[in-house]
Amino acid sequence: MQQIDEGRLSFFFPDNTVASKYDEWSFYRNQFNSAFGGTKAVDLIHVDARQTWLIEVKDYRIHRRTKVIDIGDEISFKVRDTLAGLVAAQCNANDFDEMRIAKNAIRQTRIRIILHLEQPRKHSRLFPKAIDPSKVEQKLKQCLKSVDAHPCVVDKDTLENRLEMNWTVKRNLI
Repeated sequence: MQQIDEGRLSFFFPDNTVASKYDEWSFYRNQFNSAFGGTKAVDLIHVDARQTWLIEVKDYRIHRRTKVIDIGDEISFKVRDTLAGLVAAQCNANDFDEMRIAKNAIRQTRIRIILHLEQPRKHSRLFPKAIDPSKVEQKLKQCLKSVDAHPCVVDKDTLENRLEMNWTVKRNLI
């Protein structure tokens, strides 16, 4: 299993797939990030035998969301910029592994969008569930239908019920 840590979460991907932290690629940070006046990036890319998964991770268990931008719009911009970055990386990345992953990701016949959204388990009237996953999923469907008509919003518990997603997530107790 390949392990990738993102904040307080550990993602475990099968060995026969490719997984990488796209927002830490040297191509993204040193070559592409400043393009077009600045770009955004999803956290993880996972390429399996059938599709490329673009995974954005949001963990609000400790700190609540403070950004003014709608979370659906934020994810949509990150997906758009990541796809453009992958196209450029397959030709222009200086790191051979990044170039190989980008080529493999672009070659797939299907792109899937995942928002991994962790929120506090206990809710109160004062602090209700801040983000309704079904509303975010609906917004992503509207914004990203040309890329993925069925984007998903999952957390550690609901991910386990999605058979097509062949990875697991565990919470770190940092």
